[in-house]
Amino acid sequence: MNKKLRGSLLLLLATVIWGSAFVSQSVAMNHMQPFTFQAIRCFLAVLIMVVIVFIWDKLRNNTGFWSRWMDEKLWLAGLLCGVPLFFACNLQQLALVDVDAGKSGFLTAMYIVFVPIIGLFRKQKPSILVPVSVVIAVAGLYFLSCVGVTQVQTGDLLLLGCAVMFAVQINMVDRFVDQVDPLRLNTLQALVCAVLSTIAAFTEQPPALSDVAACIVPLTHVGFLSMGAAYALQILGQKDLPQAPAALIMSLESVFAAVFGWLLLQEKMSGTELLGSGLVFLAVILSQIEIKKPQ
Repeated sequence: MNKKLRGSLLLLLATVIWGSAFVSQSVAMNHMQPFTFQAIRCFLAVLIMVVIVFIWDKLRNNTGFWSRWMDEKLWLAGLLCGVPLFFACNLQQLALVDVDAGKSGFLTAMYIVFVPIIGLFRKQKPSILVPVSVVIAVAGLYFLSCVGVTQVQTGDLLLLGCAVMFAVQINMVDRFVDQVDPLRLNTLQALVCAVLSTIAAFTEQPPALSDVAACIVPLTHVGFLSMGAAYALQILGQKDLPQAPAALIMSLESVFAAVFGWLLLQEKMSGTELLGSGLVFLAVILSQIEIKKPQ
């Protein structure tokens, strides 16, 4: 399979999982505080990722399961990816207290603007169609999530900060993905996010065990699939794609969240939402087209 197609499909699968996690995330937030939610979610992700790495090593006949974790560059990469991931995830959770889900999805996906901007500082020039695709995607996300929204809230600023942090995390993954084991990288970034979220959770009211038990199914979903499997797919997908087109594919999360809301929660999609979804899909397709410069 073509590497670019493989990377695109892996990222597409990740966005489907992230989109489906919206329902579980909303349910869990009814029972616990944002930092506590992230801490449990990330520790569950670490648990499943260690198992996945062990199985992956066995299938590939890799030896030295424990010794392969003792790589300084791997731990540096995990730290540099995990810190912005911690800020991104928790800023989003804090913003959901004041901002509705649709608007949250729109502002979070603004990382598609910040990713190529940060990439310029790393001397990475996107293809000629990427800026066009970003403009189309922003318009699509607006139609999908923000038509009729006029009030600016504190949560909006938190979500813009979240978008910047996700852009930093995507850039960090792009920087290290070819230098370290991608599955171990995802495990360590989740571990960093879990530890920092646990520390921050002590500033909140700890949930009762009954609250955790009440949402163990959605927590398992977002921990094992959303934080564990989907972020692993992101890292594997970014190995085969430039970061700007990769970010555009990941912005489909907002589209799939709307689709799953329609399928599972019987939420209706208006004409403007369908238009927005179509524009985002168009932007993603355009971002994958390569235009060769004349010789």
